[in-house]
Formats: sequence, structure tokens, C-alpha cells
Amino acid sequence: MPVRVTAKVDYAVRAAVELARVGASSSAPAKGDRVAEEQAIPLKYLENILGSLRRAGIVASQRGAEGGYWLARPPAEITVADIIRAVEGPLADVRGERPERVEYPPATAVLQPMWIAVRANLRDVLDAVTVADLEAGALPPHVQALADRPDAWDPR
Repeated sequence: MPVRVTAKVDYAVRAAVELARVGASSSAPAKGDRVAEEQAIPLKYLENILGSLRRAGIVASQRGAEGGYWLARPPAEITVADIIRAVEGPLADVRGERPERVEYPPATAVLQPMWIAVRANLRDVLDAVTVADLEAGALPPHVQALADRPDAWDPR
């Protein structure tokens, strides 16, 4: 189960951080074209992503000349995991199923708890990092400690 960060996830996280940045300096909603330009995201793709984030209650929007987008909750209450779930669905699955629903023959039954452990480790990082952390440019200490490990940078 390769863990892949899709362009959609990357753009969604970047858009949320940009909305947090704009919200910290202005009470006016952020225009979609401005967010797209600042983060080098194709506007139509960004609008699709913002729609998914809006449906998940992460982003709010208003139409019209005074309209735009803003975070629907404080940045400290929005995790990277929330954003991923909003745009891509569950953090980890096996053959399109949640790991706890996948059954294996007895000889390979140990795979199920292994996949569940993988999901738990993803949650340990992605549920801990908030949009506020990213906007501030700092990770929680336990996440930074993982990134600081020399083997973390090994590309294999």
C-alpha cells in the first residue's frame, strides 16, 4: 500500500494554509484567483478542491463581489488528516476497503493488524499537524523528531 500524496491533497493543504494566512491579516474573504496565484494552483482545480473542503465544513464561501473563501473553523482545529479525508477519503485502505474489514487466510492473517498499524502511524502524524502549525512554519515536536531522523530522508 504505497502512501501517495496526490496533487489534490498537496493543493488542498496549501490552499488551507493560504486561507489561514489571509485570514490572519484580513477580515475579508480570500478570492479564489488570488489563492490560486499565490500557491501556483490551476484555478479550476482549486475551485473543485475548495468545493470539497466546503462540503466537509473546513472552508466557507460567499458569492459575489465581496465574496470569497475563508476557513470555517480556527486553523488550530483543522488537521491535515481532516483535509485529506475531505478531498480523498480515508487515510488508508487495502484494495479499496478499510483494513479492519479485509479478511485474510490464516497463513497471512497477520497482514490485517499490520495494515491497521500503518493507518495508526499515519494518524499519529496527520491528526497531530494542524493548519495553524503549517501556517506558523512549525511541526509538533514528535512529528519534527520523525522528520529529523536521518533515515527519514532515505528515498527508498
